[in-house]
Amino acid sequence: MTDPYQNNVYQHGGNDPYGTYGEGGGQDGYGYQGESYPQEEDDAASDVTEGHDDEDQMYEGEYQGIPHPDEVKAAQRAARAKVRQAQSGTTELEELAEQYEDIMEDCGHGRFQWTLFIVLGLALMADGVECFVVGFVLPSAEKDMCLSNGEKGMLGLIVFLGMMVGAIIWGGVADKLGRRKCLIWALTIHCVFAFLSSFAQGYGFFLFFRLFSGIGIGGSVPIVYSYFSEFLQMDKRGEHLSWLCMFWMIGGIYASFTAWGIIPRYGWGFSMGTEFQFHSWRVFVLVCALPAITSLVGLMFMPESPRFLLENAKHDEAWMILKRVHDTNWRAKGQPEKVFQVTHIKAPKTQEDEFIEIQSATGTAVQRWGVRTLTLCKLVLKNVASLLGPELKMSTLFMAIIWFTMAFSYYGLGVWFPDMIKYLQHEEYDSKVKVFYRERVEDFHFNFSLENQIHKEGEYLNDKFINIEMKSVKFQDSLFEDCYFEDIKSTETIFENCTIRTSVFYNTDLYEEKFINCKLENTTFLHNKKGCHLDGAEENDVLIYLVSFLGSLSVLPGNIISAMFMEKIGRVRIIGFSMLISAGCTFFLFLSFSEAAIIAWQCLFCGVSVAAWNGIEVITVELYPASKRATAFGVLNGLCKLAAILGSSIFASFVGVTKVVPILLSCAALVCGGLVALKLPETREKILH
Repeated sequence: MTDPYQNNVYQHGGNDPYGTYGEGGGQDGYGYQGESYPQEEDDAASDVTEGHDDEDQMYEGEYQGIPHPDEVKAAQRAARAKVRQAQSGTTELEELAEQYEDIMEDCGHGRFQWTLFIVLGLALMADGVECFVVGFVLPSAEKDMCLSNGEKGMLGLIVFLGMMVGAIIWGGVADKLGRRKCLIWALTIHCVFAFLSSFAQGYGFFLFFRLFSGIGIGGSVPIVYSYFSEFLQMDKRGEHLSWLCMFWMIGGIYASFTAWGIIPRYGWGFSMGTEFQFHSWRVFVLVCALPAITSLVGLMFMPESPRFLLENAKHDEAWMILKRVHDTNWRAKGQPEKVFQVTHIKAPKTQEDEFIEIQSATGTAVQRWGVRTLTLCKLVLKNVASLLGPELKMSTLFMAIIWFTMAFSYYGLGVWFPDMIKYLQHEEYDSKVKVFYRERVEDFHFNFSLENQIHKEGEYLNDKFINIEMKSVKFQDSLFEDCYFEDIKSTETIFENCTIRTSVFYNTDLYEEKFINCKLENTTFLHNKKGCHLDGAEENDVLIYLVSFLGSLSVLPGNIISAMFMEKIGRVRIIGFSMLISAGCTFFLFLSFSEAAIIAWQCLFCGVSVAAWNGIEVITVELYPASKRATAFGVLNGLCKLAAILGSSIFASFVGVTKVVPILLSCAALVCGGLVALKLPETREKILH
């Protein structure tokens, strides 16, 4: 038996604008010899097919009048060829897109795509986890690192800032250096800095490490969707990209469960003296890096996108990867005898703006690195500028509006929902406050905790406060004389306009800032607790994890429905109608006056809006050509993170003030985005260019 790969050679014709795989040799041809593809595969194929005649096999659906799948594919290809012939001036890239679609149909959808689906899904899951990490650790971190309100706010925004920068950088670079390579680098940076942040003791270092962790994970979304879409055929693309979105939901569920299981376990940590403390919330930060680490390991076994390689004239590598996809899928389907029959692939020559090869003898290593880096930056910036060129200008403008309005409402309400729940809890808590007027307590030993109390114009003479907790306690215009305070833990406790005479504070956390306009006469502070002290049992409310878990889980129905109907209804209708329905959901927030009602409307809003997100991500992939796909996705995703920063900041400022402004802002943004979405071109039957 002759080897079917013996005669496949790469050749370049003198006047041929394409690099092709053709049959027959040539002096300049590059042959794939027997050692590249062992003869055993052909022997195995002949053993499997021995004794079988293809003409004797009958397609079982033939009796029912169902056309054979190969006949359907042939008809689709013939229709595309007819349309292409009717159009004048077909470009090289359009011909490449047509042939690439035909090749992916021959490769089929099977084990290879599902393996890649899991690996890339874990990277997307890591992005979802990153959005929740800071919110979950903040109640503990603020006590552990003595954070002010301003520092807490900056810590909450720094992650989105890093993800915004990362999306733009990695998206642009991925179109020039490759999807797989850039995703590996991005996840590596994320894992390294996430690990370092868990050990950072100071606020400055923790902020710095979380910023770079965000820059790393920010590249996952634009690269993952661009990467996966280039292994999918047209009729599978919308559905399977929508299924991929489910991993973001899984990331939220994973973060909620692990936070609930780890952070309140205050004993899950260790300390090295008083300078180094490793509490349970730091363990949670480490655990949150596991999806990214797992994805990173899986990517080591995955190939580069063959479409990217063809765009960069790396024909031999692309051909071998496509053959691997084909053989992996058909072997898994029990048909190892199917042979990869592609004999040539049309692809444009290397473009003029590609990297200039620098000889190793030219300059120093640093100089060569500088030239390559400068060239890369110029190419990326040129690619970004091309998004506003004549052909893509309107698509980019429409998509920018849709991404911004959707993110502004989604992330803004994502902050507003839990903050409103906390506000309602605080209001209920304040309504139960106990007020004591002009009480006189003398020679009394306080051995019980004080909580949610206000003491006005009281007198405390020769009293002892030992080993107790003071939570939300306020002493106002009161007198303390000959009192003794020992082992006091306080939360939101202040002394205002009080007089404290000949009293002793021993091993307490009552600092000077807790005594507002007070007179301290002959008062002694001994062995005061230095720094901030964490009490995991107090600072972590299970409701925080429950709300996040329900919000993440509620998107499951929307994910399933959008995946099932993405090809039937179309991307444009799913985006437009989902955004308009989400806008209607926000109006019902006027009727929410309880925690349960807010949680219910949050679940409904998340469940509907996820369908819009799925459609947005699918159509973003399909609107842009391969050479600009990751760049466009990165820029738009960076704009999304900017909208998230603005939305969360603006919406949070109105908590406890009014809910009219957040509701009207989110509703107006969603209506605007939904109407613009309906103006987009439908792409479900569009071949990826």
